[in-house]
Amino acid sequence: MLIRLEPDNLSLVSLGELVYQNNCSSCHGSNLEGQGNCKERDIDGCMPAPPHDETGHTWHHNDEYLFYITKYGIEKFLQLDYPNNMPIYEELLTDQEILASLSYIKSKWPERIQKMHDEMNQN
Repeated sequence: MLIRLEPDNLSLVSLGELVYQNNCSSCHGSNLEGQGNCKERDIDGCMPAPPHDETGHTWHHNDEYLFYITKYGIEKFLQLDYPNNMPIYEELLTDQEILASLSYIKSKWPERIQKMHDEMNQN
């Protein structure tokens, strides 16, 4: 399966906005702002949800990484112990819904960030 985010695909981004608002915004914020103070673990030892806007690190990862982290979870994908509250979406969302939500996120980044992300995906 070819994994490519499509921030210019209006129907995919529209679906992605709905998927994001219903599944991601409660933690990552309705405006992709995250939970704040995302570099310090909470009282349970988990990292708060990071922002997905241009201030966060989401755009530092290629499309495949973002897809697989979302689908399988950080611990399973990276095979390491990483306490977090991120749900595993393998059984909750279709691959299309995951790609749509990530495409929606990317559509909100400034053009220069999108271009840098595109260049990363080419390497």
